[in-house]
Amino acid sequence: MKHAMSKRVLAALISGLAFPSFAAGVADADLLKKIEALSSELEQLKKQVQQNEEKAAARTADAVQIEELKSQIKKVEDKSIGKWLTVGGDYRFRVDSLRGQTKAFTDVNATFANAQQKLQADFFNNPSTAAGSSSYFGAPAAGGMSTAGALGALMGFSQAINAVKTHDQAVAFVSNPQNAGLIQGIGAFAVPVPSYKPDNATLYTNRFGLDLNAKATQDVSVNARMVMYKVFGAQDEGALTNGAAAPYFADRVGVFDGTLGHIPSTSYLNVDRAYGTWSNIGDQDIWFSVGRRPSTNGYPSNLKQNTAGPGKGGTPSLLVDYAFDGMTLGWAPDIESLPGAYAKLCYGRGYESGFRSTPANAISDTDMLGISVVPIDTDKLRAWLQWNRGFNIFDAPTMRDTYFGNTVPKTNLGDIDWFGGGAMGKLKKVGSGDLNWFADVATSITHPNQNVSAQFGFQGLLTGAFFAPEAASSKTGWAFATGLRYDLPSRTKIGLEYNHGSKNWITFAPAADDMWTTKVGTRGNVYETYLIQELDRRPISSFFSKAFFRVGFQYYDFEYTGSNNWVGAPVKISDVRGQMMTMTPLEKAYNLYATFEVKF
Repeated sequence: MKHAMSKRVLAALISGLAFPSFAAGVADADLLKKIEALSSELEQLKKQVQQNEEKAAARTADAVQIEELKSQIKKVEDKSIGKWLTVGGDYRFRVDSLRGQTKAFTDVNATFANAQQKLQADFFNNPSTAAGSSSYFGAPAAGGMSTAGALGALMGFSQAINAVKTHDQAVAFVSNPQNAGLIQGIGAFAVPVPSYKPDNATLYTNRFGLDLNAKATQDVSVNARMVMYKVFGAQDEGALTNGAAAPYFADRVGVFDGTLGHIPSTSYLNVDRAYGTWSNIGDQDIWFSVGRRPSTNGYPSNLKQNTAGPGKGGTPSLLVDYAFDGMTLGWAPDIESLPGAYAKLCYGRGYESGFRSTPANAISDTDMLGISVVPIDTDKLRAWLQWNRGFNIFDAPTMRDTYFGNTVPKTNLGDIDWFGGGAMGKLKKVGSGDLNWFADVATSITHPNQNVSAQFGFQGLLTGAFFAPEAASSKTGWAFATGLRYDLPSRTKIGLEYNHGSKNWITFAPAADDMWTTKVGTRGNVYETYLIQELDRRPISSFFSKAFFRVGFQYYDFEYTGSNNWVGAPVKISDVRGQMMTMTPLEKAYNLYATFEVKF
């Protein structure tokens, strides 16, 4: 009981001692609440700071990941085909309606074949060595030959012809009484060809080209173009070479290295171009390129073809349109007053002769060297100056199964110099459309040696006639070409072109896209008009993709024989009256053509 009382007294004393600070405790409660509130806010701030730090760290991690992804994407892009390889090409269907008018002549090839056939038949009908037994040369005035002797004389005559190399040897050959008698006697076997009007109402052709551009390393690329070009219903060039009759022009005797892919032949996909280019040499706008060259379809032929210009590739089409193997060294200086200016040195090999100084080969390689200067190259104006020299020009290229059999170069006839200059440009907003124009002039100068072509009757470089050798002398020819193309907003393009070549004009352009013969090599006049209608369709495969129709007409007015042929002297068309010739002389030629073309 006493103990319980003590607890009560102690509790009362404690309560009494605590009471004086009670009021102060009440006052501090608000402060404690504020402190607690501030502490809570501080915790919230700490959490927010922590969250912000976490977000910042996350953003940093994301940035790193993004950079890593960018790096990976770049690596994938660098390795992707689209980054280093560009594929394009074209398809063309074409129909030509060809007509012409020839002059009467004597077919040399057919004449010799006729002589051989009849003399062989005469011998086999009467194989005799008795003098005078020949039906053709048995008479005393004709040599009193036997059938065996006449056939042997012709064979020996043919072999002796092939042994003639120079003009002096040719003169000696035709002056030899026995040979002169045989030459005269061959006239009895002459195959005269009266004038006629060749006609092919519908010549259909298919052409497909595949273009590849590969970026191999920095500043080094490889370009290639493969082409298939054939006549409907044929796997050869017979439709253009006149088949089993004498061809009309030297550049259409057959397909050879310089025209492969540009003259209809077979459905094989042939390599038209393949060359490597090293650009920005020494951090300068200098380039070196080597391979099968882009030396065809040069300016200004792109206007009629409705294609973009070949850039710094190609050569003026009036001078060169030939599929060369060779190389180029070019430089494009940065001259403010001459925008786009460049110059280049070009070399090409037209014929590789093989081992020299052997018992069976004395012919040299045929090479071409050229200098091109383009002082300005813009959309409004492009101008050019060109010099070429052809060294050791051959008498015939290597061709198979031609009217003359399998031909090969058998002699070098000399050199040829070419000089040319021209310009082309565009005048915008002329009426409702744009007017494109061009003008081009050129001259050719031959430098013949003393050689003559035995396989073409002792003719030289623009000298002589069949069995009528002429002393070597330099010949100068000239030509010019001009044209307009008017482009309308309706995607219609109307063109007109004209070119003229003099008597002794010779170009080096057998690969030009003309059916009868390369028109810019004509000795006379060629008039051409055409209309292009592009389809109003959005390009898909590339920015330059398009499809169009083209309709055109060409009229050839020949003033001299031998267009696009440097073997033999030209003859005025009005003077052709049945003389012996290797080619069928054309007086007039017409070509109405239409195409459907797709660029992709």
